Amino acid sequence: MSEYNQVRLRQSGHTESEVPIQENFDDKKKETIFKKRESKPDVASRATLAVLTLLSFATRFYNIDYPSQVVFDEVHFGKFASYYLKRAYFFDVHPPLAKLMFAGMGYLLGYDGHFEFDNIGDDYIENDVPYVGLRALPATLGALFVPLTYMIMIESGYPIITAIFAAALVLFDNALICQTQLILLDSMLVFFMLCTFYSYIRFYKLRMREFSNEWWIWLVASGVSLGLTIGVKMVGLFTVMTIGVAVLVDLWNLLDINRGLTMAQFRKHFAARAIGLIIVPISVYLFFFYLHFLILNTSGTGDVFMSPAFQETLQGNEMNLQSSEIRFNDTITLKHKDTSVFLHSHTENYPLRYEDGRISSQGQQVTGYLHNDTNNYWRIKPAENFFNNSRPENDTIKHKDYILLEHIGTNSHLLTHDVASPLMPTNQEFTTIPVDDDSRYNETIFQVHINDGESDTVWKTKSSYIRLIHYNTKVALWTHSSELPEWGFNQQEVNGNKNNVERSNIWIANEVVGKNYTEPMEPKELKKIPFLLKYFELQRLMISHNSGLTKPHPYSSGPINWPFLIRGISFWTNNDDRQQIYLLGNPFNWWLTVASMAVLVGVLLADIISRRRGFEPINKPVRIRLYNSGCFFFLAWFFHYIPFYLMGRSLFLHHYLPALVCSYMVTSIVFNFMFVNSDNYPILISSVGSNNMSSNRPKVHSVLKAGVDYISIILATILIFISFGVYIYFAPLTYGTPGLDPSGIHNRRWLDTWDLHFQPKRGEI
Repeated sequence: MSEYNQVRLRQSGHTESEVPIQENFDDKKKETIFKKRESKPDVASRATLAVLTLLSFATRFYNIDYPSQVVFDEVHFGKFASYYLKRAYFFDVHPPLAKLMFAGMGYLLGYDGHFEFDNIGDDYIENDVPYVGLRALPATLGALFVPLTYMIMIESGYPIITAIFAAALVLFDNALICQTQLILLDSMLVFFMLCTFYSYIRFYKLRMREFSNEWWIWLVASGVSLGLTIGVKMVGLFTVMTIGVAVLVDLWNLLDINRGLTMAQFRKHFAARAIGLIIVPISVYLFFFYLHFLILNTSGTGDVFMSPAFQETLQGNEMNLQSSEIRFNDTITLKHKDTSVFLHSHTENYPLRYEDGRISSQGQQVTGYLHNDTNNYWRIKPAENFFNNSRPENDTIKHKDYILLEHIGTNSHLLTHDVASPLMPTNQEFTTIPVDDDSRYNETIFQVHINDGESDTVWKTKSSYIRLIHYNTKVALWTHSSELPEWGFNQQEVNGNKNNVERSNIWIANEVVGKNYTEPMEPKELKKIPFLLKYFELQRLMISHNSGLTKPHPYSSGPINWPFLIRGISFWTNNDDRQQIYLLGNPFNWWLTVASMAVLVGVLLADIISRRRGFEPINKPVRIRLYNSGCFFFLAWFFHYIPFYLMGRSLFLHHYLPALVCSYMVTSIVFNFMFVNSDNYPILISSVGSNNMSSNRPKVHSVLKAGVDYISIILATILIFISFGVYIYFAPLTYGTPGLDPSGIHNRRWLDTWDLHFQPKRGEI
């Protein structure tokens, strides 16, 4: 750095690694010096990048056509791509982007969605499915993990050898290869996560050129990448958390008065980041749901998950074809949404005394009955004094109308009163009284509440979710899965729920069995619902069902096991040739990352304690680099890993893959700190020639500090070759071929918890 022999640091909040340039150099001379310094590293870096990219594509596309059968979760995501191509509505707990990408690839390949990926092992070739083309999409994105990791490390200011080491760990990881060779979502998730990191680092390096075109481009690119990441899986929110913390730290630093920004300038910075990193990602995320609803306009397997109103927007849906308006004096059947039993009554009465000694009303039994018969028929009558006489007697029933329900078989009105129900003393009993008994008239009045209804919303069969709220006591008609004793014929108890807003109070008018008015036959138009209402309904269902995936699975595992590679996942087996695809990471790589992150935490703690006692064990530029990039990627690993401990759903090893890639970058940073005497610092682009708002701040440029010694290169080479050797050794489990004999499987079972197939029986070794 002899050209800058009189450089001094400014009192501006910048670090020592942000080296100011002598002000007596003109801009042209500065750019000449920088180009001269950077030309050789650029050539070597690009050549290295090209080699790594070729190797990455080779490892990901090797044997991609094997097996020619459905493997593991291809049964789900291949099926969803087929549904998109047939435009048949389906439901999934993940956002739509990755499945839209598979469908788009299928469309380009001429695939029409005829195959539904029903079972693991179904043959692709026999069913004429372009499976290699579909698998090529995640394989391509998975291959790009390697160059992206390399470029992230280079842009973070690390020398080529450190970037190669990080990329090599990703290159030779068996789990990443296995997961990205199949029709699965994780390759898209990790790819967009890495794009987000790369874009944000490029944006952050331009902090001396704020509000320039390039600055805006990388800010918006960061936001778009964030939106794409969330659009694949909801765990993309972990990437949002990572970038969010980095942005908050950045804004906190900008708020420092020593940075020279006025509050007006700070507000401008805040607004720019809000637009780029909040509004843009949300817009991108919503756009793919808009496409999702636009494409899936036909009734399909996912209809049953959605509300009746939503189902009425789909072509060919039962709700739209069979729903009809309900009018006063129509006779209907009512079905409970959650338990699918009909509201039922019969001539038998409740016993005088229940098993617990309580006295009943001895009224007529009202129960829930699973089968449809004539004792489920109820006539709907208008409630006197609650009915506008100007309305015709055959008028449609609307939201919040008051009604009576007459049981046809026993000529009695449904009633509830302040008497405890048979099985739940806290809830009210339901019974009936003769229609000519007016002494308790108000106890027979119920109000119809239609979900999301307004005053003019008409009650319809099939498509309206309703609650019947008692006029006198405000309890809701309710039933639950508990059965009555033999005196109640083991039918389901019906009672009055005092919490009348519970979702379990929902009933559906199943059909009109007796009309008092013949409706004119008119073609029904598809119902239209605003996009945001459809989006929020689906979003609630996705979150609810995702958290409800608690069913045990033979290959599920807890987060505590993942970094140590305690268990894998069996994806596919071929018994005849003893072949198997078993998701298992490169053990050397995984265990190296655990040690490296422990070293990073130990070094940072030791440094903090030492500085507290007045010692500076690490040079300031090295420490700043270690804290900035090391802590950023450690935080990324933390946010993509620790939240899984809070989840109650079934979890699998592949959930750790985004965190794994982050841990590989942490490992390379620790390697650089321990063994490489080189940094490409500072991570800052010069403000030369730019119209930045704070011209009084120092103009700086990235300067290369040479000095990678041969010991560092030799050590990195040794570690990479060990990683490569372990990758080759476990490759038969990654690619599914060749098959291994019992001794080969036994030798690869490094941990007893690796439940590999075809293990040798006692005496075979």
